[in-house]
Amino acid sequence: MPRDKLTAGRIRDFTCPTDKAQVFLWDTEAPGLAVRATPGSTTRDDSKGKAYIFQSKLHDKDLRVTIGDVRVWPLDDVVDKQTRAVTQRGARTEARRLQTLIDQRIDPRELVREREAARKAAKEAEQAEKEAKRAAAEAAKAEADKQARYTLRALCDAYVARLEKTGKAKSAASTRSAFKCHVFPHAEIADTPARAVTSHQIAALVRKVREAGKERAAGVLRSYLSAAFNTAKRAPFDSALPADLIPFGIEHNPVDVIPAIAVQRGERTLSAGELRAYIGHLLRIGHETGPELADVALLLALYAGGQRMAQLLRAKVSDFDQDTATLRLWDGKGKRTQPREHLLPLAPQAAAMVSALVKRAKTQEQARAKEAGRAPDMAGLWLFSTHGRVAMNPETVSNRAAEVCASMRGEPFTLRDIRRTVETMLAGLGISKDTRAQLLSHGISGVQAAHYDRHAYTDEKRAALVAWEARLEAIRQAERTPSNVVRLGQRAA
Repeated sequence: MPRDKLTAGRIRDFTCPTDKAQVFLWDTEAPGLAVRATPGSTTRDDSKGKAYIFQSKLHDKDLRVTIGDVRVWPLDDVVDKQTRAVTQRGARTEARRLQTLIDQRIDPRELVREREAARKAAKEAEQAEKEAKRAAAEAAKAEADKQARYTLRALCDAYVARLEKTGKAKSAASTRSAFKCHVFPHAEIADTPARAVTSHQIAALVRKVREAGKERAAGVLRSYLSAAFNTAKRAPFDSALPADLIPFGIEHNPVDVIPAIAVQRGERTLSAGELRAYIGHLLRIGHETGPELADVALLLALYAGGQRMAQLLRAKVSDFDQDTATLRLWDGKGKRTQPREHLLPLAPQAAAMVSALVKRAKTQEQARAKEAGRAPDMAGLWLFSTHGRVAMNPETVSNRAAEVCASMRGEPFTLRDIRRTVETMLAGLGISKDTRAQLLSHGISGVQAAHYDRHAYTDEKRAALVAWEARLEAIRQAERTPSNVVRLGQRAA
């Protein structure tokens, strides 16, 4: 094992024979330091393939550590001439440091492995931190997007869409109008994430409507908002509710703590004289043209026992059975998932009105078909339709009722008051409460009605409508009670 003081010249001239894998030139200044040459350095002035190494014994075993390429490491420390500070550590200094570790029974290779492991761990930690920050940023963005998307405004729209999907078009229109008038204008609340909306914010919306003198509108708004929140709250657990309500994340209903606003009951009923004047306006007495379509709808609703206008206007030609003079309506009010069939065995005058409407609808369709050069299509014809394409809008009829009310120049009334008048007068005729409920299609619910009572009440309803038409005729003739009307439950004299 040749030893000599290493110098730049000796290192430069040191080469590895071609028949050797490697050779070493050992330093006498720093024990354990050597230059190792491999066959890559076969010519003089070639430092390629030469590296400083350190070799010693630890625990009676040879230990060799590569310090580094001789082209990178200087042999001795590089010292700044002005500051006398070491700017680059030399191979001899490194060899002495390694020998110091050996003297302390420390394996420098373990230190290197530990340092490498620490460096790797630090790098992995840095990478993990970057990933965590990226994931947090993505989560924050997703949450921001969610908050921007699942707002109170969006919840209101989703609830209205559900009402429309379940066939509750009238309720959907009323609910949409309430939200549009009383929620959406307040963007600071409407654009708040629905799950973050507070009871205080809801109370502020309701209070504003109430303070404007709209007591009923305030109560309705509270009811609609409560229904929207409750629906979204149940959505994750009720498979019958749409899944698009689940992402709103509603866990509590902020409307619950807000007291319900009692709706004032209507008390208005029309007197016999007012009802006579109302019928007179609808019949266009003294006019050759006769009643308009909206007037016919108002008359039929009255003569058929005070039916709801929205349900009556949805009737089609196919809903009338000429043989039994029975008109079929569909009642979708309340929490029903499917509209309930509501059959009306009409008395003669109401049946004649519907027959005329059926004839009118068929005649119009035949004319349209002839003009278009096609066969008439009698399926799906509306009883009440101006042009045959869509059913008459309930608003059109309501507006006409308001015109009649104004022209009578008396105490104002609405279609709801007409309906109340009919039931009140039916009660005066001795019609039982159960029959009136069936005839006017009130909220028929409960275990008995839903599961056990399958009686159609056809005879009772027909008798009630016959008695009602007789009462209306007596009113028209300014008679108090017609001589041929017998109170139900009493015998004729």
